[in-house]
Amino acid sequence: MSASVYIHPIGLAAGPQSESNGDGIAAIRLAGSMAYASRFALLVREGGAVTHRRVFGTGEAAEALGELGGSLASEAERQWANLQLVHAPLQLGERTVRLDQPQIMGVLNVTPDSFSDGGEFLEKPEAGRAHAAAMLEAGAAIIDIGGESTRPGGAATWEGDEIERVIPAVEYCANMGAAISVDTRRAGVLEAALAANGGNGAHMANDVSALRYDPRSLELVANAGCPVVLMHAPGTGEDLHEGAGYGDVVSEVFDMLKEQRARAIAGGIAEERIMLDPGIGFGKSLVENLALMNALPLFHALGSPLMLGASRKRMIGALSNEEPAHQRLGGSLALAVKGMDAGVHLIRVHDAAQTVQARNVWRGLRDAALTDFSQLPGM
Repeated sequence: MSASVYIHPIGLAAGPQSESNGDGIAAIRLAGSMAYASRFALLVREGGAVTHRRVFGTGEAAEALGELGGSLASEAERQWANLQLVHAPLQLGERTVRLDQPQIMGVLNVTPDSFSDGGEFLEKPEAGRAHAAAMLEAGAAIIDIGGESTRPGGAATWEGDEIERVIPAVEYCANMGAAISVDTRRAGVLEAALAANGGNGAHMANDVSALRYDPRSLELVANAGCPVVLMHAPGTGEDLHEGAGYGDVVSEVFDMLKEQRARAIAGGIAEERIMLDPGIGFGKSLVENLALMNALPLFHALGSPLMLGASRKRMIGALSNEEPAHQRLGGSLALAVKGMDAGVHLIRVHDAAQTVQARNVWRGLRDAALTDFSQLPGM
């Protein structure tokens, strides 16, 4: 079995000033975000075991990476460059979504069996319209419309039913001028959503199967030229949660996303239009979800913007007296802020207004840290 390398930022900072001693750059900006890192763990795994580990600071990066030698050193250098890669904004119709601060994606479920809203926005289109408008007014950058519940144990949805659920929501969101993502794993649904509203419908694909479920999806996204989120899930068939069984969940999710990203690029999808999601809650135990949350900065090494979808997930209930989905706001905000600290670019949430407020306060703290020069030598 071949060896694999991983560079995990483990020393995070609110700004570079707190890490500077006046003799050079002591912290790097992670993937163009408002998160900074000053210490890193360089790991080599082979045969399921860690065979090399070194912790280094920014000034030691060249030495630490170079000592690996050969293809491992080349891959480490690629990941080091990816950690510092500044991502271009997303162009979604007439809307430009900048990725230099965390952006909020608001969830609009139009399913009869949603775990979070019980089908309210499908049964009452006026309620869905009002909910979308409220999320946009609160500051959500993107509305993510889903017509199939992908919760554990959820029944598969027929493509025709999914289209009938999604298209009206796409149309009323488009009429609001929203940037629209469609949460689907079916090419027919995405195709219809992109063509809706006279060709001014959806702008972005959010595929929980990483374009593996439907054989047409990869080619469709490539030809459409739309941004796409590739999410990790262990299953390849109807149940995306099945087939899990991890030796080391962090490295295995990293490797799968790396593989699917390369597959998408080889299939004609532009590298700058790919986003990655570690798939919190999909075929992972509580311990595995927590490990992924703590390892979020590592995924910047893949070279694509990151999305986090942990809102109202089962792990929150498991950690808080089995609270039902609609009572998991506090836990959802905690996970969202964890993502912001890690430099995640897009936070997918059900409670958009509250998360935007949390983001704005978080951003205020970051801005203050970036403009505090009192920590610099001689000040």
